[in-house]
Order: sequence, then structure tokens, then C-alpha cells
Amino acid sequence: AVDFRDCLEKRDLVERLESTKHLAPQPTQLMPHESRLISNFQKVSPAVAFITSTVRGMQRFSLQETEVPIGSGSGFLWDSKGHVVTNFHVVAAQGSVPKTLKVKLAGMAEAVEASVIGVEPEKDLAVLKIEARNLPRPLDIGVSADLQVGQSVLAIGNPFGLDNTLTTGVVSATGRDVQGIGGRPIKSCIQTDAAINPGNSGGPLLDSSGRLIGVNTAIYTGGGTGNVGIGFAIPVDTVRRVVNQIIRYGKVVRPTLGLNVVDDRIVRNIGYQLGKKLEGVLIAEVVTGSPAATANLQTTMVSGDGSIILGDLITHIDGEPVKQVEDLLSQVEMKHDGDIVRLTVERNGARGEVNIRLTSRDQLLNSAKRINGVFQ
Repeated sequence: AVDFRDCLEKRDLVERLESTKHLAPQPTQLMPHESRLISNFQKVSPAVAFITSTVRGMQRFSLQETEVPIGSGSGFLWDSKGHVVTNFHVVAAQGSVPKTLKVKLAGMAEAVEASVIGVEPEKDLAVLKIEARNLPRPLDIGVSADLQVGQSVLAIGNPFGLDNTLTTGVVSATGRDVQGIGGRPIKSCIQTDAAINPGNSGGPLLDSSGRLIGVNTAIYTGGGTGNVGIGFAIPVDTVRRVVNQIIRYGKVVRPTLGLNVVDDRIVRNIGYQLGKKLEGVLIAEVVTGSPAATANLQTTMVSGDGSIILGDLITHIDGEPVKQVEDLLSQVEMKHDGDIVRLTVERNGARGEVNIRLTSRDQLLNSAKRINGVFQ
């Protein structure tokens, strides 16, 4: 830097400035990776939403009714038809799902009303829809199956209500199971060190090209309340499947085998009583008229003297090991109505395979003669 007070004459100042101009880059000069980051942010940020849930309430010192915010989060534009994706827990901030919420995209003067198209609590996802003209370009959808640890990622959202906040990081790990709000783990989540804080929930996690690879859903706080460098996102491969079904049907249409299974803890107890290790999922009931019934799968029974007669033990589905109920559920729910799956089952000490065509739960409910418990 040149201090003009050291220059006796104007000519001295000019000469010193000329001699030092090559020493520092121009203020507007950016590194290539910075330019790419800025370009990606400018491209995708208009599609990131600030979502607010409200309730109607009376003003404290008057009788006038007003809308009172009760929760907020992030989301993003999924398609050109106005569908917006966010987390279920953002929508159901008070435990129930409202009919409408407020959504504001970057560039909107005011938030607009959004209707709730459908939700999937077990995957912590919800789909809203806004009616607005001149919507920005939706996010490009990427793939999460081939993500590599170390890849650069971007997170955009509204932490603590600070809209359109960008943070960066890397894929810290893949294949994490995160406990979902619906009580079941969300499989294959992405772990990242990109700063994710309260308010980021429902916002997009993007790759270095600005493509959607996940939906930010949870953080590990270590007992605190903010970011400690461990955040999780629902993988986009799961998001795509769930969101497309909600848009088409208003709900997630899960396929089913048409059977009920024994709880993992009880299977372990049965194995202990029988003196053998049961590695797999034990069939408790086969629903009449179901694909499982057509395949003649056998149920576990209790004889008149109280002894247990084991039914079929499912050990693999399409070659993938099934060691607990969640393994079977996760594999089945990734399929579609009408898909054929190959089950490996153990019966009376012998192992065999059977092909089963899946059906939808609605179809099974309409055709079943006997329904008890929850279908698997």
C-alpha cells in the first residue's frame, strides 16, 4: 500500500502507484473455483424457498385475528408446475399437517400461499404446491448412488431465518442411517460438514455442478443447539421416488408382499429357545389372496403343546442379505407395484428361492379376505 502522506509531490505519488500496481491482484479478480461457486449459487438460489407455517390467533390487545408464525424452514422448487419439496417436520411443526403454508422464493415481493399435496413422515419429506407466475428454473436433479467421500457440496437455506444462506463443505460419509421422525431409520443418508443449522431443514444439498443430491434433514449437535460439522441429507435417489409418487397419487404407494413378520427381538428369543441362530426375517402371517399366499410361503405357528413350529425364514431379497425386519422393508419399498422380487427362504433346514410379483397395499386391502396387523 502507498501512503500519500509520504509523497512530497503529486509526481511522487503517481510514480509510487505505478510501481506497486503489479504487486496485488485487482479487487474483482476471482479464482476459478470461486467463479464456479458464485455461478452455481446465482443459478440455483432463485429456486430455494423460505417456508413458514402459521396459525390463526387473536392479537393481544385487540379482537382482530392475525396469522402467528409457529415454525420455519427451507425448501426448493421441484418442477415448473410449482411443486415445492421440503421436510415433513418443517410442515408439521406443531405435530399436525396444516392445509396451507407460506412459501417465498427469492425474487418474490411477498410470500404466497402453498397447499400441501402430500407427506411421507417415514422419509421426512413433504410436497407443497404454489400457484405463481414466472417461476424460476427448478433445480437440476442429480444422482446420489455414486457419490464419493470428499466430493464438494453446497447447502443453501434459511438458517435462523437468514434467507438464501450458502455454506460449503464435502461429502463426509455415505450410507448413514438416520432416525426419521416417523420412527423408522432413513437409509443411505449423506453426511456432510457443510454448515447446517436450524432453519436449513428441507433445503437442498447440491454437488459442485449445482445439481440436487440430497435434502438437508438433520444435524448432530453433541448436546448443543447449532452446527458442529455433522449434518445429514436424505439422498436424492430416495427423494425422487417419494416425491414423484406423492405428486402422482397424493401419497407414497408402497408395494407389498402381503405378509406379516415376527419382531426381531422375538425372533432372537425363539432362536435362543430352539438353540439355533435365526438370521433373517420370520414369517408370522400370510394374507389370503396375497402374492405371498400365491407363492405358498409358510407361517410360524404354535402347536397344541406350546412348542413353536417355524415358518419360512427370509434370508435374502434379490440377493441382498436380510438380517432384520428393516432390511426387508427397505428393499421392498424401493420397488414398484408389479415388480418381481426373488426371495431366498429357509424351510425345515433347507434353503430355496421363490419369485414373487409385488402388489400395492390398496389392491391387497380390496382383495384380502383376512387382514391383521401391518402388511410388510
